[in-house]
Amino acid sequence: MSTSTSTNRRHQVVVIGSGFGGLFGTKAMKRADVDVTMIAKTTHHLFQPLLYQVATGILSQGEIAPPTREILSDQKNANVLLGEVTNIDLERKLVTSQVLGRQTVTPYDSLIVAAGAGQSYFGNDQFAVHAPGMKSIDDALELRGRIFGAFELAELAESEEERQRLLTFVVVGAGPTGVEMAGQIAELAHHTLRKDFRRICTEEARVILLDAASQVLPPFGAKLGAATQRSLEKRGVEVRLGEMVTDLDERGLVVQAKGQDPQRIEAVTKVWAAGVQASPLGKMLAEQSGAPLDRAGRIGVNPDLTLPGHPDVFVVGDMIALDNLPGVAQVAIQTSKYAAKEIDRRLKNKPPQKPFKYFDKGSMATISKFSAVAMVGKLRITGVIAWLMWLVIHLVYLTGFKNRFTTLVKWTVTFLSNDRSERIATEQQIFARQALERLEHGAADLVTPPGEWNDIRAELEARAAEEARLTDEGERGMRREAATAGVGGGSDTNARISGA
Repeated sequence: MSTSTSTNRRHQVVVIGSGFGGLFGTKAMKRADVDVTMIAKTTHHLFQPLLYQVATGILSQGEIAPPTREILSDQKNANVLLGEVTNIDLERKLVTSQVLGRQTVTPYDSLIVAAGAGQSYFGNDQFAVHAPGMKSIDDALELRGRIFGAFELAELAESEEERQRLLTFVVVGAGPTGVEMAGQIAELAHHTLRKDFRRICTEEARVILLDAASQVLPPFGAKLGAATQRSLEKRGVEVRLGEMVTDLDERGLVVQAKGQDPQRIEAVTKVWAAGVQASPLGKMLAEQSGAPLDRAGRIGVNPDLTLPGHPDVFVVGDMIALDNLPGVAQVAIQTSKYAAKEIDRRLKNKPPQKPFKYFDKGSMATISKFSAVAMVGKLRITGVIAWLMWLVIHLVYLTGFKNRFTTLVKWTVTFLSNDRSERIATEQQIFARQALERLEHGAADLVTPPGEWNDIRAELEARAAEEARLTDEGERGMRREAATAGVGGGSDTNARISGA
């Protein structure tokens, strides 16, 4: 176990998470008289709103997930540590993190917890095996493998029943992520892949969008929800509302509408886009502080975003239950900037800020090419105009000119030609997550303990020395007897080249 310490006495701020909250909170303290340590379980900052485009082959993961170290390379007071936080000791002001069995303890004077939220299966976590969520790069790549792989396997199917099962795609959850995924899968089937296969007609693929709610996009209101549903159905998506998933396995799922018998849908590819659950760190903080938790695991905080009884701890973004704030990127950005500013003001002995107040900049969701919905103040916008607004806003919030430029180029190619440059699907994408989960300690079981490195190093050094000797003495390609003294004949007879 190692301890992360500072060589000076500046105020130590620890930020947990590299999402919108963690990144914007760290950057907001660039000029503050503090040292910032960001601890995150990934090495990148994920632009989560575009994950579905990675899953459907429009963008690569690099365009929406630049390295955190690269983003913060010019911020001299910021340090980045890789690790998943396993414990927060509020009394001793210590954060414990670990990666591949290596544990690090980092002290703090102020703490910003921006660990975000994960997928919720409403108590049925076993569904995750066959219905990945949409919360990480790993999720998106697995879904890409499952979606494109389904078409490939359908081409090989030996029965119509198997072919139909492979060509049925079910998206659970009719929020923005579910709507965007369903629309893009339909576009893949009806346009992108239409001419690529010989034994199947991809246009016959069945795309189903399921939700227990009575409308699509409930936070957008009835008018935009109805417009979205019409647009999806026009593009071949089967929208089924008021139906809840009661069971799910490798080959399909069971749904049930209120007052009706359960119905099974045969489908190999399922996408889970319903429900979120706040980071388990919220429960850890609640147990130590007595702060309340809601059903989604979000923790109650003071109006200044501090943890009750702990004014040095700020909780931001998707983790907080405050004033019915939505779980969107803007909340994470605004709350983290507020927390960073409050820390700076305290160090400068300035009076505290007014209680946090969220500024709603609107909500958007894209349905398909040239079609989106937007809600900005009292304005309700649909169609091409909303789609163009969506493009501009997402380009603006992408991190870095390089990512904006490459994203714009790929969008242009995709929207003008229906082609997609990121269509590679491998078995590793689909099965790696399940394989790791079967290990007792996850990926740590695949790592050689540090004590065994000396033996491995000696073996590698000996192997390298032998490789160099073979080259220097010209023995490569020589038969074994040619490497020794000749017997009964001249050197021309014995020095025979293999294959000559």
